[in-house]
Amino acid sequence: MFEVRLAEGAHVERTDVSVLRDAAAEWAALPLPGRLALLTAMRPGIVAAAERWVAESCRAKGIAPGAPAAGEEWLTGPYPLLTYVDALARTLGAVCAGRDPLRGARFFSRPGGRTAVRVLPFEPADRLLMSCYRAEVWLAPGVDEARARAGAGRAGTDADAPGVCLVLGAGNINSIAPLDVLHQLYAAGKTVLLKLNPVNDYLAPLLEEVFAPFVTRGFVRITTGGAAVGAALVHDPGVTSVHITGSAATHDAIVFGTGAEAAARKAAGRPVLAKPVTSELGGVGPAIVLPGPWSRADLRYQARHLAALKLNNNGFNCAAVQVVILPREWDARAEFVAELRSALRAAPARAAYYPGAGERQARAVAGRTHVQLLDSAEVPRTLLTGIAPDSDDAAFRTEFFGPVLAITTLPGRTPAAFLDRAVDFCDSSVSGTLGVNLIAHPRTLRGLGPGLHEAVARLHYGTVGINCWTAVGYALPRAVWGAHPGHTLADVGSGIGTVHNALLLPGAERTVVTGPFRALPRGPAPVPPWFVDNRTAHRTGELLFAYAARPSARGLGRVMVSALRG
Repeated sequence: MFEVRLAEGAHVERTDVSVLRDAAAEWAALPLPGRLALLTAMRPGIVAAAERWVAESCRAKGIAPGAPAAGEEWLTGPYPLLTYVDALARTLGAVCAGRDPLRGARFFSRPGGRTAVRVLPFEPADRLLMSCYRAEVWLAPGVDEARARAGAGRAGTDADAPGVCLVLGAGNINSIAPLDVLHQLYAAGKTVLLKLNPVNDYLAPLLEEVFAPFVTRGFVRITTGGAAVGAALVHDPGVTSVHITGSAATHDAIVFGTGAEAAARKAAGRPVLAKPVTSELGGVGPAIVLPGPWSRADLRYQARHLAALKLNNNGFNCAAVQVVILPREWDARAEFVAELRSALRAAPARAAYYPGAGERQARAVAGRTHVQLLDSAEVPRTLLTGIAPDSDDAAFRTEFFGPVLAITTLPGRTPAAFLDRAVDFCDSSVSGTLGVNLIAHPRTLRGLGPGLHEAVARLHYGTVGINCWTAVGYALPRAVWGAHPGHTLADVGSGIGTVHNALLLPGAERTVVTGPFRALPRGPAPVPPWFVDNRTAHRTGELLFAYAARPSARGLGRVMVSALRG
């Protein structure tokens, strides 16, 4: 064992990197049945750790035990990890048995020579748990059904390319880091060193237990530390690739360095880190609200919907909405803004636990005249209005990462004309390509016809949510999550590459998730568990996890009853 000495006196023990380097060839050569056995051996650890995981997360984020907001920690912590493990295990099990992992899957033609795979519903239980939702993975142009079937479930098995991936974990959503670890193991075929963000390094002992089958074999190691530790590890010669979740500024500091010469290196394409780097870096999340024949109940419900898309996890979400784009000529626009303001104001109070939230909010409001502070919290919920779409406003260019929401308007007397302008605006004026949300009345969607899919194809985003938060795509194990393809190290945008993708589909380009404008055909939608004013979200989240851990008809029924009471 030896150490990398750092200027400020910190140090990183290299035992972990050495162990992973020595085990990399073994992992790369491990036959698929062996990989599947390790994956399934992980499952009991997730189930055993779940309750403590949620309790620790709530304590760190200032959520009272038993508060509805605890549902967020179930739904963004152990639940998506468990469902991903199960979905990936089914994929690998099918390949081991000589079956097609896409047996029974539906395929569709989409604009631009694309093929789409239906990934929700995918199993019978999906039709009950998420009966009003559907999701597709759109494959890149030229990747057809035959190629998808031939490649599904077969990634990450190149024994000629062993290596160690350093995963720099996110600090906000507590399933991001472990899901990224599994993606690097199974899709990239690397052993993994996970360095947790200091914001959630309390998870380290728990994740050691969860990944125990891999830790025992030397395939995974977990460590903690600040920026100095991360800087040392990315340059460690035993690390062969890096995956980053965070901000574009952090990415550029790692890849091109800091100081006066960093900009010159970036402009010249001369990175200081000469290793493959993948990333998920967030951005400014837009929501496009199409005009239509909305009732007063529709206006109120969709205002609550947008409030949830902003305030879930108090806005500390890479998938959070930051800019709402409204049709200028819509006769219901003023009423909708009033309902949105009321929904933001009425949402339950949350702690601004993520570092720097106050400074970011202060920068967001600096120099503005159209600012509304909607509560008296230390970092108040903030609504920015009166922003011209043709301005180079910071709301369009800078991720505020907190409870700040901006509104702008675009012309367009018909839904099609407005949507056309909104697509152009998002692609040209809004920074980031991680996710975009479309909200539209069912009659409006029908009226768009093929133009809806054509608009989706034009949107340069990794996930498109239609009447559904893009973060639902994050939580679906068979969906893909990440930026729109095409970014480079020097122009990284919302990142490079995708994660999740439990079907291990080749050529996955984006996810399109569609939800209900109203979940029930003859009434307003029951409140989804990710709504911040859902009264039973904590119970629903816990029951969802219990059902995923041990599926049963009784368990499913309890989930449905709790969800309907939300």
